[in-house]
Amino acid sequence: MSNVTEAVGTAPVFAALGDITRLELVARLSDGKQHSIAQLTDGLDLTRQGVTKHLHVLQRAGLVSCERVGRESRFTIRPDPIAKARDYLARASAQWDDAIERLRASVEE
Repeated sequence: MSNVTEAVGTAPVFAALGDITRLELVARLSDGKQHSIAQLTDGLDLTRQGVTKHLHVLQRAGLVSCERVGRESRFTIRPDPIAKARDYLARASAQWDDAIERLRASVEE
């Protein structure tokens, strides 16, 4: 996969995680269990409707899945998109490390 293709594929993940509330929701979901909106709203200074909007952004980015259980929506983390974003950052970091090393070697010559 090319760097551009990979960047395009991970961009929605980075965009979704670019909000402190959504980062908090991902942290709460990171235990791998299903959580209701009420559970996720607990302790946040947001309404259920506000949390729901953030969850839908995370869902569109593929970071969470939603399952209806009776009248309740239950959300679960989907770790694959986060792992792909982490891998992308690791490769980008390695490229920068290589570029800095080449620059250092060039300057020292």
